Amino acid sequence: MSSESDWEIPAHSQPRPEDWSFDLDRALSSTLTVRATIPSDGFTAETLGTERAGNGVIIGDDGLVLTIGYLITEAETIWLNLADGRAVPGHVVAYDQETGFGLLQALGRLNLPAMELGRSSAVRAGDRVVVAGGGGRKHAISAKIAAKQEFTGYWEYLIDDALFTSPAHPNWGGTALIGSAGELLGIGSLHLQQSKDSGPPEHLNMHVPIDLLKPIYDDLLALGRPNHPPRPWLGLYATEVDSKVVVAGLANAGPARRANLKIGDIILAVGGKEIDDLAGLYRGIWRQGEAGVEVPMLVYRDGKTIDFNVRSADRQRFMKSPSLH
Repeated sequence: MSSESDWEIPAHSQPRPEDWSFDLDRALSSTLTVRATIPSDGFTAETLGTERAGNGVIIGDDGLVLTIGYLITEAETIWLNLADGRAVPGHVVAYDQETGFGLLQALGRLNLPAMELGRSSAVRAGDRVVVAGGGGRKHAISAKIAAKQEFTGYWEYLIDDALFTSPAHPNWGGTALIGSAGELLGIGSLHLQQSKDSGPPEHLNMHVPIDLLKPIYDDLLALGRPNHPPRPWLGLYATEVDSKVVVAGLANAGPARRANLKIGDIILAVGGKEIDDLAGLYRGIWRQGEAGVEVPMLVYRDGKTIDFNVRSADRQRFMKSPSLH
């Protein structure tokens, strides 16, 4: 989207106040847009870009904003744009690699309500929800929970109970997933397509469930990350092909590249246990210990099986630290 004013959700898809028992417009006033600039030499600059835009949700009366972390990781500058036209600077408080959540602190008074955190564990498929970006009703969509299930991402990411909504919001990053009582159930992360037996594929948004924030919330505020050892990270991008896990890419200077894994390698086993999907790969890696542990892998390449020991790393150490204000 090129600006906040040149698009809107079609009127028939926008939520209507009379359809909800809570104050819809008050809840939507807790959302805002987030714009971030990232140094060109940042680790994520090539894959995620140096200019990022999305949404966030005010969750603290002091101007604390929850968003999706990929919008703000390595950010050099942050601007929070409000529906009344104000632009307030912000800074990164935390980014959790495991859940994908990011926290921002507004560096000016927002004078807007905070949204209460709900219970994503209580959500069921078929529940009605609102998916909202900054900008009020014109940037919000009436939706339903299409599914609640495991999600695996090719960048060494796994969520057990991700929330999927339909129809999809066109500007999904950092959107608020709002439940029937006006509470925050999750944060928008991705746009996906799901094949159907007949007809065109269904477009969905994946949301990170809010229950994942609660156990680490205090740590994120105090330390900028969860207070436990980081998971081992290999820096490989994998995909599933015919029930095989195939290396599709390698992070520059990452552990997998340094260990001489190659694009096209088929990963057969981790830690002596066979794997046949991405979830099995990630859980196998994480079972080996904390970041820095050696990860034994069995790989099939050019008709041969090869043993590798990949010295893992803490992914966060490859990122630029947030700028202080």
